[in-house]
Amino acid sequence: MTDVKREQLLSALKTINHPKLNKNIVDLGIVQGLVVKDGAVGFALNIDPSEVDMMEKLRGSCDRLLMQVDGVTKVTSVLTAERDSKDEPPKPGFGEKRAFGGHGTPPPAQGPAAIPGVKHVIAVASGKGGVGKSTTSINLALAFSRLGLKAGIFDLDIYGPSVPRLMGLPDARPESLGDGKITPLKNYDIVSMSIGYLMEKDAATIWRGPMVMGAIQQMLRDVKWDLFGPIDVLVLDLPPGTGDAQLTMVQNIRLDGAVIVSTPQDLALIDARKAITMFDKTKTKIFGIIENMSYFICPHCGERSDIFSHGGACETAKEKHMDFLGSIPLDMDIRSTSDDGKPIVISQPESPHTKAYIEIADKILEKLH
Repeated sequence: MTDVKREQLLSALKTINHPKLNKNIVDLGIVQGLVVKDGAVGFALNIDPSEVDMMEKLRGSCDRLLMQVDGVTKVTSVLTAERDSKDEPPKPGFGEKRAFGGHGTPPPAQGPAAIPGVKHVIAVASGKGGVGKSTTSINLALAFSRLGLKAGIFDLDIYGPSVPRLMGLPDARPESLGDGKITPLKNYDIVSMSIGYLMEKDAATIWRGPMVMGAIQQMLRDVKWDLFGPIDVLVLDLPPGTGDAQLTMVQNIRLDGAVIVSTPQDLALIDARKAITMFDKTKTKIFGIIENMSYFICPHCGERSDIFSHGGACETAKEKHMDFLGSIPLDMDIRSTSDDGKPIVISQPESPHTKAYIEIADKILEKLH
């Protein structure tokens, strides 16, 4: 395969002029976030919302042009719109309520929609990074599979995608089905999608909020989730925080419910409460809280150490009148199997840690039914 250079793609796009401004779209700064990985190209066009129909045709022209570049096998592009500060409406005065949406983007008029080919959708959130949310997400998806369900995982962390490595597919990429759809990636009998499959290794995603929202919406539309059969449970691995990706998700996807992951320490629980508040405001059911890295058992002496304190997530669950789903220890096997792309539920199916994940998945299924 010919090695495609970013400079080649930009040179090609410079041959396309804006229909009204008579200047090429690269120099105008319309082309943003251009990435290429193994022949798969992704980029966004930052446009004026009033020109969406015209620019949608231009986007198609860009896609067709780049597909002619030697070595390009797939092009994924999105339209995004950021209102310039001079066009911003007056900000609400003190005491006035601002709509819950971010970036002035209202929820879709038709409301959240189901994902074609997917029966149930569960969001896994943390509010804070570094608490093991992605590891929990992948092991829950595998636990659902162990319980006899067709499962999948959708990595919504645009800035720090972890699912490709957790799935043991760090160099894999989706394929085009020829009808505007792309394939999910499959391993361990579950399917997955992540922006990490579309980007160069170690590349940084330097995108603004609307570009993130556009990428998520396009992956939702373009991935044929039921390529290998209907999905019973799709786990959404959310990024930390309560920002653009989370709002795009709750506004566009019909969720069955959410699971909150936290360590026992106070700092993590503060952010976990923020995630709980976000789901409450968006009227999303919360299935309960998981306490990750709950305790550590020394492999040499067997002594237990509560490195991040203990029981804080359980207390928070009681305080918020929701269920405590279970505890997962801080364990080297969970860490090492995740790093190796063979999560513990698949690599050590009879371990006590695997049983803990399966028990949590079983509790979630009871709530679904």
